[in-house]
Amino acid sequence: MTDPSPVGAAFGAVGPTGGERPQETVSPRTGGFLVAAVLPACPRSVPRLRRLARAVVRSHRLSEAAEEALTVIVSELGTNAVLHSGSPDLEVMFEVDDTSLTVGVRDGGRWRQRPAPRCEPADMDAPFGRGLALVDAYSVDTSVRCSAEGTLVRAVIAL
Repeated sequence: MTDPSPVGAAFGAVGPTGGERPQETVSPRTGGFLVAAVLPACPRSVPRLRRLARAVVRSHRLSEAAEEALTVIVSELGTNAVLHSGSPDLEVMFEVDDTSLTVGVRDGGRWRQRPAPRCEPADMDAPFGRGLALVDAYSVDTSVRCSAEGTLVRAVIAL
């Protein structure tokens, strides 16, 4: 799906079978693939990612804590892809089961290591640089996979 607007359209574009809009007979916290969306890697996509994240949480009747965690995570990962990847677009994927909610954000850019380790006291007032630390704080598992095709960051939220 490209550039979902409104957010509800995302659920109809890609479902568990990759077909048409799934029926509302799916029970809450059903395991498996939920939704994937491809958006332009531009600043206006970050609020759209947050709306999509809230829609995923609410459609599965997850807790407010899960909603907060997911919206922070997609905000940080989406912002990283927009600001640092050089990719023309980004893809977000959500999976949920009875114990966890997993989000993955993929871009077509190249991962660049920091030129120097963080210097905590000096970097605490920096306007950037704490995104992955926030993702780690809200998730029980975070992974970063880099390849020639881009970067995939996955975060798992405990339910």
